[in-house]
Amino acid sequence: MAGLTQQTSERDRIFGTKAGPKTGKSENVEYSAGASPLCPHCGSNRLWRDGLRYSMFGDTVQRWFCRKCGLRFSDPDDIQKAWSTFERVERIHTKPKKATEDTVTNRQICVTKAEGTKNLATEIQQIGIPPRNEEDIKGKLVEYIVWMEKQGYDQETIYGWHSCLRSLLSENANLLNPESVKEVLARDFKKEKPRWGQHRRRNIINAYTLFLKINKIPMWEKPRCKIVKKFPFIPTEQEIDSVISGCRKKNASFAQTLKETAMRPGEAKMLEWINLDSERNIITLNEPEKGSNPRMWKVSHTLVSMLNALPKTCEQIFPGSLKSMKGTWIDTRTRLAETLQNPRLRKITFYTFRHWKATTEYHKMKDILYVQQLLGHREIKNTMIYINIEHTLFGLSSDDEFHVRVTEKPEEIKTLLETGFEYVCQKDNKVFLRKRK
Repeated sequence: MAGLTQQTSERDRIFGTKAGPKTGKSENVEYSAGASPLCPHCGSNRLWRDGLRYSMFGDTVQRWFCRKCGLRFSDPDDIQKAWSTFERVERIHTKPKKATEDTVTNRQICVTKAEGTKNLATEIQQIGIPPRNEEDIKGKLVEYIVWMEKQGYDQETIYGWHSCLRSLLSENANLLNPESVKEVLARDFKKEKPRWGQHRRRNIINAYTLFLKINKIPMWEKPRCKIVKKFPFIPTEQEIDSVISGCRKKNASFAQTLKETAMRPGEAKMLEWINLDSERNIITLNEPEKGSNPRMWKVSHTLVSMLNALPKTCEQIFPGSLKSMKGTWIDTRTRLAETLQNPRLRKITFYTFRHWKATTEYHKMKDILYVQQLLGHREIKNTMIYINIEHTLFGLSSDDEFHVRVTEKPEEIKTLLETGFEYVCQKDNKVFLRKRK
């Protein structure tokens, strides 16, 4: 009983609810009955209804979308009702014993606390899905989130790995049985068009491995997952500018930010107005993704003007959902690819800007450490790929030939800098400068 109380309190802490003093039912902390809940991520009450979710038990769960941080989550009152065991209708996939084909129909099982379980269908047979206790699994998923929070995992990682486990549940995998999970992964891998790509498959395997560790289930032998590294698509600057110019105000500003800073889309999405210094044209990123280093950029006056033209309705520069912004971007690039008769535009994603910026900056500077700092990489090996890309795209041209000057006289250094030479390094009191031929 003590464990259940602790689990309930943790769940209430996540979803912003608390147990009533008498009934023990979930009650809202800062909002009245019938009003929207608070966002479990940022605590905002600026929410939109985002449709309904139907569980396998026939329960209806309200989905919410936070306009401040873009999080989608379920209504805690509906979750409490869905977890109730007083009365429930469960849909079971069945087929007749003598059927020649796997004809699937729906049957119902009415579950009540007083009467127990009463089968309303006759002579049914469940299709080879291992039995699982839904209540235990839902509780363990809450414990999974709480454990990751206590261990200091990033919120994006928590959300992503929890989504991986939900994907397994949607395929009727029994999370308490590793063999059931292996069967689901193997079945999807054999499909002509698998639901999960290799990167998603790897994340699912890692998320489930952590689930086994947390619940002290004997560790499994991980299925094989071979990630094939591919070179990213690098468009021309003209192609990038053509798509940006065809976007509306918000997406155009977002894409221009990615172009000038090489930020990840998720990093740019979480930028706040306090991170923008309009006086000195500086953008600061103090909360990078994937354990990257924080960065600062000197951006163009054009980008600052585009950002300041956006409505300041909340703390974030780009409020709303990143998913909806991606959808709008896909529609725009598809339309422009048809209009301009350039199918390459369809391959430009939000992440393409990062690859393009890294390649072009290395071509200009020939300094891989500078590119590493620009991208925020902790490991130089993650940056080395752009050397190969740059050599292939640009090769050895006249642009790579320089006039080099070496001097130690301050007057001569000043003159060379004024005529277009740029500083390279200094050694033994001598300054090395260069200028492209």
